[in-house]
Amino acid sequence: MLRHHALATARGGATSAVIVAVLTATLLVLIHLESPTAHAKAAAAPATSNGGYGSGRIGSWRSNAKVISSGAHVRHVVATDGVLLFGDSIAVQDGEALGRLLAQRTGASFAEYSWAGQPTSAAVDAMAAWARVYGLPHRIVMAVGSNDIFDPPAFTAQVDRALWIAGPSRTVYWVNVQVSRTDEPASVQVADQRNSEWVDLQLAQAQERYRNLRIVHWAEFLAARPERMRTDLRDGRHTTVPAGQTARNTLILQAIQHG
Repeated sequence: MLRHHALATARGGATSAVIVAVLTATLLVLIHLESPTAHAKAAAAPATSNGGYGSGRIGSWRSNAKVISSGAHVRHVVATDGVLLFGDSIAVQDGEALGRLLAQRTGASFAEYSWAGQPTSAAVDAMAAWARVYGLPHRIVMAVGSNDIFDPPAFTAQVDRALWIAGPSRTVYWVNVQVSRTDEPASVQVADQRNSEWVDLQLAQAQERYRNLRIVHWAEFLAARPERMRTDLRDGRHTTVPAGQTARNTLILQAIQHG
């Protein structure tokens, strides 16, 4: 399943914004890992008030808003080989519109498991449960990762889990992340951006290992035009409606249409 092409030839192309983001994140990872002894000590040390990575700690999310399709509907989507979405708060807001867009443009049925605030690990747990109970169609959208800025190193293992559950015959479309919360202090906004790039770097590296992983380049879309950070994001993370919602859902649609 290993992909033997360089990152520069990965799907979606390589723009200057991608290169800058990847190099920045790579440097940060190298700095973090430069001293094995220092890294071991940091891992063993008690968590600090900023959660260890500057973005804070993930909050309690299980009482947050969620959109979870009924079992009967999920069975219908699997039977008709439609599209399943696993998402966080952005998908809670945008998932219904994505379902309509997919139906209009492709005729695909659609179901979702979206829960505001959930990290990727929880979304993959839900994916595993649905796989056991209902099975999975051949197209799966993972719109999670924004809440992994609180613990970026944990992300790769969850991507690996998701691709293992999906198996090589299904295509996983994964939306990368852009978080820099405007309601937080400047130092936290910087940490959010750094951790977003770290998550996105891990996703790009995973694409080298899995030929059935497609990245939806949301972060690069926003970086391509600085004004999009204002017009398409309302708080540094959630999409505006309709502009940001339409832009993000269109990117997902295009990725699915391209196979």
